[in-house]
Amino acid sequence: MGGNLLIIEDDADISGMVADYMAKEGFRSTIVHEGDLALSQFLSAKYDLVLLDLMLPGRSGLDVLQQIREVSRVPILIVSAKDNEVEKALGLRFGADDYISKPFSLLELAARVQASIRRATQYSGATEAEESGPKLLSVGELTMDPDNFTVRKRNEDIKLTAKEFQILKLMIQNPSRVYTKAMLYQLVWNDEYYGDDNVINVHMRRLREKIEDDPSHPRYIVTLWGIGYRLGEQ
Repeated sequence: MGGNLLIIEDDADISGMVADYMAKEGFRSTIVHEGDLALSQFLSAKYDLVLLDLMLPGRSGLDVLQQIREVSRVPILIVSAKDNEVEKALGLRFGADDYISKPFSLLELAARVQASIRRATQYSGATEAEESGPKLLSVGELTMDPDNFTVRKRNEDIKLTAKEFQILKLMIQNPSRVYTKAMLYQLVWNDEYYGDDNVINVHMRRLREKIEDDPSHPRYIVTLWGIGYRLGEQ
């Protein structure tokens, strides 16, 4: 596959190890060790994915994530030992796409990088089937425009991250289907499910906070306990 990676990591040993391994997978890497330099480096070139540590000198990783999200939808993969910060990174205001905890397997890291880039490429380009299909998708008071990646509720725009948009689109397009967490991970992240519920749980909760009148009693995406999720009856 290959591509350009921006590695934002203060540990020179880790960043060097990752860059060397990803080079074998066909990726070119640029390394930044300080949060204060991250945004200017990101804006200076075109990157296919950002690997971002949360613990950085100067500007924090969450600040860097928010800055990048204000100007780009590039896939961002968090690499961090701070599990308690992952929820914030994946959350409402920040919008990371995935994360992997330290210590990590380089093989798994490469798989997640490739899956995120592949999914982003598929997401950004409309297929012929999508172009020939209906322009708008609707359920209840929600209207989705798949071509422009917009969602409106009662004529007000709802800002969703790329993964939130994909989850909602999947549900609306298949209203009678039940999705397990493993199915969602394979379909939305285009990757094998590693048994870690945190990523899907956070994305689902944040999505509900944006589209539901009462997230504690969801109307659009309901949980079938012990099974998965489906679109609610309208």
